[in-house]
Amino acid sequence: MVCRTQILITVTRLELREKVADLPPENCVYNLYRQVTEPLNTAPRAVETSAAHRLGSHLRSWVRDLLISLALSAFVIIFLYQPVKVEGTSMWPGLEDQERIFINKFVYHLEPIERGDIVVFHYPRDPAKSYIKRVIGVAGDHVRITDGTVFVNGVALNESYVPEDYGDRRSMAETVVPPDSFFVLGDHRSMSNDSREFGSVERKYIYGKAVFVYWPMEKLGRLR
Repeated sequence: MVCRTQILITVTRLELREKVADLPPENCVYNLYRQVTEPLNTAPRAVETSAAHRLGSHLRSWVRDLLISLALSAFVIIFLYQPVKVEGTSMWPGLEDQERIFINKFVYHLEPIERGDIVVFHYPRDPAKSYIKRVIGVAGDHVRITDGTVFVNGVALNESYVPEDYGDRRSMAETVVPPDSFFVLGDHRSMSNDSREFGSVERKYIYGKAVFVYWPMEKLGRLR
């Protein structure tokens, strides 16, 4: 009995489909039949469309996040911090050749350059080159060197960052640091080309403060 009922229902559906197909589109029976059967026919396509939509949505989100990350990285590198490689031995032993550090390019827009800061600047005689040195004197300071000992405004500096093996015995007559300029020296005094040779550095040449060593890992940490 059940089988006969199923066959009868199937036949009836086929007959109904054939009869409805002969009806004009404006007929209410035709419209009712379409409303009932179309969702069944389009369900698989709806599932496929939904999956494609989710994939596209995930892809757009990923691209958006990537672009935001790149924009933030570019902002940090351009305006805040920049990784640089130390070249040369003039800042031994604190900074060695080929070490990688971060410099802060924004800090001097918020605070003044101070004595003891390690700064990165364009070499005044060839701005295509960059130097890294320590600030010893600021504008108006009287700086002289006697047998390797540095005096600022008549007071001898206690330079713990210059081990005895890295100093030298040279002397320099007293000089007054010009306005908006800085007297800089390398920590490795016997191997440094600095303000003893090319004079004080104007503020416009200084573009960053060395703040952090990130390579090699054993020297990871803030610079002092």
